[in-house]
Amino acid sequence: MAGYVCTVAGGNGGVGKTTTAVNLAAALEANGYDVALVDADLGMPNVSEMLGVDHEQSLHDILAGRATVSETLTEAPAGMTLIPGEPALEAYAEAEPQKLRTVIKTLRRAYDVVLVDTAAGLRTENTVPLELADGVLLLTTPDYVSLTDTTKTGELATRVDSEIIGALIVRVTEESDMSEIRDAFEFPVLGGVPADLDVVGDEPLVVTAPDSEAADAYRQLAEQLERVFSGDACGSDLQQVPATRTD
Repeated sequence: MAGYVCTVAGGNGGVGKTTTAVNLAAALEANGYDVALVDADLGMPNVSEMLGVDHEQSLHDILAGRATVSETLTEAPAGMTLIPGEPALEAYAEAEPQKLRTVIKTLRRAYDVVLVDTAAGLRTENTVPLELADGVLLLTTPDYVSLTDTTKTGELATRVDSEIIGALIVRVTEESDMSEIRDAFEFPVLGGVPADLDVVGDEPLVVTAPDSEAADAYRQLAEQLERVFSGDACGSDLQQVPATRTD
């Protein structure tokens, strides 16, 4: 049975796409899934730096025809497997986004879940990860600009016939009006991740700060998404992740 491909996307930078992808990968690994995480932000990849992982070859090498998928597989914290990106400008210029199709096809045969971390914005290169996804997880902060840009990303995903699982709101505070946000979207809102400003440490938080409210939210999200990955539910069926701890 082929693995589930989940693309993590958002309309603008700094909304927590990479943080969410990393923490979901770690939480799913802890729940027994074999997870591959692909840093498909071709312009500004940062997953390997965030995780403190060294690598010799990258996704960019595959997309430039210099490496195979197996040559780029990198062990990362919490048991996940990472295909890192290369931040050098030359690597970006040489990468052919369409070759990502072969990468994802190879990974879905070998892993239970493939998480694809994408770049911000409505770039042409971002269309490929959306098209390849079994489901798209949209990331946004509660501010107006981020919500508007996320709506545009959702519209792009719909135009390329991608299934949107739903939107996750990160950096939620007591002032965030979640009901108003839900009314603003035509797709499901999966809940919120609190702005855990006191948490200091390396990613993934579910490992380095397991008692934090943010880590708790990511674990709950992973458990809910398992129903989608298994084909038992869609985004609108899921229980919303609360923005504050429930225990």
